[in-house]
Amino acid sequence: MAPKGGAYLVLLIMASAVLAQLPHMGPQEKAELEKVTEKLMKKCYYRGYPEPNLMQVNSVFNSSGSVQNRDANQSNSLLSTFRHLLTLVTTGTNMKSFGQLPMDISQKMTNQMWNCSNLPGMIELMRNYSVGIPKEDSGCYMQAFAAPLSWATLTTQDKNSMDSNDYRKLMWAVTPMAGLVPFLKKQLLMNVDIPKLKNTMDIMKDMHDRIPPGQRTRVAQWAKDQITQNYFSCTIKPWMYTVLKRVDICAPSLKWLNLEALTIMGPYLSYLPPNDVDSSSKVELCEFFSSAKFKSIMKVPMMNPTLSKKLLQRIQECFSSQEFPEHVEKLGPLACYYDPPELNPDFSGKLLSQLDHCDSSQIKGLKTRLVSSLRSLSSPAQIIQHLSSIVTALSAKEIATVPSNNLTQALKKLGPNIQWTRSQLHALIEKHLGEKKCKQISGMELMKLQPVAEGLPNCILKQVKAVEVLNEPEGLKNISKRLSRGQLMAMLVGMLKEMHPPELVPKLSSQLLNVVSINILADANVTSLDQVTNKTWTLSQAAYLAKKMADLKKLQFRKMRSVLQGITCKMINEVPDSGVMEMALAMTEYPEWRSKVQAGCAAKKLFATLVKKRADYFKTITEQELDMIPSDLLLHLLPSDVDDLPSSVCPIFLDKMEEANISSLPLNSPSRPALTKKALFCLTNGTDLSSLTSGDLPKLGPLVCELQPSQLRLMNPDVLNSTFQEMASCKHIPQQYRADIIKMVHQTFGNSSDWTEDTVESVGPLLLCDKFATSALPNKPWLKDVLHYMKSQSSDPSDALKKKIFALTTTTTASNATRKKREIMREPTGNLIQQLGMDNVYWSAGELDKMSNSTFLATVEILGEIPNYSADQLAVLSKKATEAFGPVSQMNESVVIQLECINQGFSNSHLENLPLPMDIVERISRCGWTQSQMESLWRGIAKYNNLTAQQLGAADMVSLNRLICGLSSGEIRQLNISAFKRAVASMDGIKCSFQSLQQLKTLAVAAFGKPGTWTEPQVVDLGNILAGLVASELASLDPSVFPFVSRTCIPLIPPNNFAVLSVAQLEALGPDSAVMVTTEQRDLLNNEQLTALETALTGFRQEAQRASQSGAPSLSAEGLTAFTKPLLLLLIGFLLL
Repeated sequence: MAPKGGAYLVLLIMASAVLAQLPHMGPQEKAELEKVTEKLMKKCYYRGYPEPNLMQVNSVFNSSGSVQNRDANQSNSLLSTFRHLLTLVTTGTNMKSFGQLPMDISQKMTNQMWNCSNLPGMIELMRNYSVGIPKEDSGCYMQAFAAPLSWATLTTQDKNSMDSNDYRKLMWAVTPMAGLVPFLKKQLLMNVDIPKLKNTMDIMKDMHDRIPPGQRTRVAQWAKDQITQNYFSCTIKPWMYTVLKRVDICAPSLKWLNLEALTIMGPYLSYLPPNDVDSSSKVELCEFFSSAKFKSIMKVPMMNPTLSKKLLQRIQECFSSQEFPEHVEKLGPLACYYDPPELNPDFSGKLLSQLDHCDSSQIKGLKTRLVSSLRSLSSPAQIIQHLSSIVTALSAKEIATVPSNNLTQALKKLGPNIQWTRSQLHALIEKHLGEKKCKQISGMELMKLQPVAEGLPNCILKQVKAVEVLNEPEGLKNISKRLSRGQLMAMLVGMLKEMHPPELVPKLSSQLLNVVSINILADANVTSLDQVTNKTWTLSQAAYLAKKMADLKKLQFRKMRSVLQGITCKMINEVPDSGVMEMALAMTEYPEWRSKVQAGCAAKKLFATLVKKRADYFKTITEQELDMIPSDLLLHLLPSDVDDLPSSVCPIFLDKMEEANISSLPLNSPSRPALTKKALFCLTNGTDLSSLTSGDLPKLGPLVCELQPSQLRLMNPDVLNSTFQEMASCKHIPQQYRADIIKMVHQTFGNSSDWTEDTVESVGPLLLCDKFATSALPNKPWLKDVLHYMKSQSSDPSDALKKKIFALTTTTTASNATRKKREIMREPTGNLIQQLGMDNVYWSAGELDKMSNSTFLATVEILGEIPNYSADQLAVLSKKATEAFGPVSQMNESVVIQLECINQGFSNSHLENLPLPMDIVERISRCGWTQSQMESLWRGIAKYNNLTAQQLGAADMVSLNRLICGLSSGEIRQLNISAFKRAVASMDGIKCSFQSLQQLKTLAVAAFGKPGTWTEPQVVDLGNILAGLVASELASLDPSVFPFVSRTCIPLIPPNNFAVLSVAQLEALGPDSAVMVTTEQRDLLNNEQLTALETALTGFRQEAQRASQSGAPSLSAEGLTAFTKPLLLLLIGFLLL
């Protein structure tokens, strides 16, 4: 391994010399790379990475052998420069541009430093230094130096002229650049020559998986435009016609996608519009598919269906129908849309291997056909050895016939990520354990069971030897990922019998760590941030650790990582002015651990500190000062301060808006319209919106989602068209704008019932929040694939979208002539049920009743997973269950496991007699049980497992989860308090009657003391149990804990109790909890309380909003005040410019 000092010297040379000595780069390009170096170094610092050891750096300059041709003066200059840069970064001061480094240092470096043959060797030293050292070490600073230099090298030097090893080293060094969205966007605004285009796209291909999905489309558009400009002297962007002199607009028929263009695009072909496929000739496309390049670029897991089917169709034209099946292994994501005409076992195996990344609901039918083809010539034992993850298509009965040895070998090959059905797991566990379901197994045996770990009984996991499994950290990690919370708690309980918390907790994987209760964590004796930095903590654990670090005076925001989520506004407000900027920057480095409340508190603290420097700070702010404010916190600027920002900072303001994460801003914040208004002002230089071009739209970033209908109406038609396509990727559009926007979309693109495939893909997502507009989409064969793709891209697909997919999947029309007259009667078939998955909830009770007994038996596990059936649906399904399996009294464990949530349809007396072992209780606990059903279930569980309330341990309570609501008040009083304290944090989603919640609250008081003393972590752990507090107890809660109250708890609080909350408590709720307040709760609040609730919703006190009003009308009264208040009319006019 190279010495650490050599690596430091490499970076010193690169940082202080190379950037200053790039003869082939202009000043602007150098300045941009210098700025990137600065940002990357800052990121290292504010993400808590430790600084390089300067003692080792000093020793480097006394060594003559590290780098040749270096004199003592040069060494001293390097040391001075490095110290200067490191000090600037690590002291958190306002950094100057790297271009403003002392000139004498730059001038002393020679062009020999910028020699591509030397740079890879320097990077090799750096890589060697990083081997065996945690990523969190100072290697981050090294890569921060090397990344911009490597980018400059890779984009300006011919790849073919480099040694392949050197090229790989440079590509490794450039990795951090993928996360710098503003830098990438600026690169995509540049026009480049052919060599630089090829080099840049080579980098983009290597970075593909790390570049945000939205930016990949921009890369594809940029590459296409550069190809057309360089090879065909035309542009695809009409708005660029006036900018690019002597460049024509490309003809629509231009065959630009030739073999070279296909090679340049690589995986970014997946982000082209479908009609671009027609821009490639058959000969060149066929040649490209036949080459090794095609398979290498088809590494994207999914492509949009229109493009996929278009490309697949063109590729199929390259071969005869007999030849094409020989090439299915090259299809990649295109295989998801291939419908093979004929099947044979060899072909079926090849095609199955291509389907792992497809939307499972779309290809379940195809998988079944393919497995059936394999069955024709293979036994289950043979299939299980060759099918990889498709082995899950085998039934439980077939798995039971596979010899144990074959099964054990197959599990080794399958790996830990395979997903089984409940009956398959039951069969697999029985195969491995036999009748001794609670026997003790060794750590080695447990590791062999990784792929079926979720089927292991708790009684086995409780006997696991801590020493044996902790010696296999990777295996333990894989097993833990598959276990339920109850299983994890069972394993933890067993480990704690052998090891004390101080020894055990540091060695636990994330999943096991997440079930560690606060009282166990308190026993772990955590006394420094170094003990917690590299762990992933739950919210309650983070709140405990943050408070402990604050009490120990060891609170360092930049080193806290997941502990940041536990930071309170009080801790933020106590930061001294000198540390506010460091706190602000650290809070924004980990958006995944930051809440809206924390972002608002950090922003207010930062802005208050800045205003202390100058009362008119935001009126007179400079570009450099604005650039120092984290983008995500700038979003929280008061509307009046946003309006005051001078025009001179517009370029920086737009850059920051483009990269900002607007999800950290409350949905009802008045800053949203103010920021949008300012961005539009900057883009148009204060003129009207008709001057906007399509090229301006990306600069709006997430603010494009905030555009008001009145603003959209002022845009030119072609720009409006592009705007709607940009808005189609928005995760949220303000509720009050949606109806008008949908109306404008129809005016622009025509009635949605007449839309083409391309139109639905480009702007269809804008309609999916409206059930009528979604329902009107054309019932064409292609629509189902398009909507399935949209659903897969959404984190929370709308009910309207799911219902439309259901209708398309289940409805067949007789003909166009009779389409409006009648629909063929729907009947649930096995194939349809497999395709629909959780959307089977949309069958009517009458339709479910038409299901055959054989179909029910074949699909019962799919139907049983749905937790929210109606009473009518459950009545039919429970009847089907008794027809298929016999009377409820004769059902065994296996049947109950398969039925899962269908068990809700049985009477309370039947529920009380179900054979429910504790190992399956956790799974059925998530179903939508009523209070009386939970009481019956608990009595049945207690009887079947010979349990009493007193005997319930922590793992049992976690497994019961919401079914703990079924215990009587006397039984709840009998619960072991120590076990309850361990379990309660892992019992999420408890929903009981108010009476049961009151009993659980009494238990919580016994465990944690009076509510007035409850801390933030305790409030998090108790979750919905807080709804059981009576009015006086709610009023006694400290306002500081309210940001940590579960949002699901809010609607469970009786309105009369909710009405006692103080102004301070309501303000502290935060926007996510405040939006959960019900109409009944709101109706009992007085004006002062309602004002406080509005503060929680918007993030601003009402008086601050009034004082800072920039002209945006109230969201609930938009338009009304415009006609009644002349002054408001004038201000609104300014807003809409």
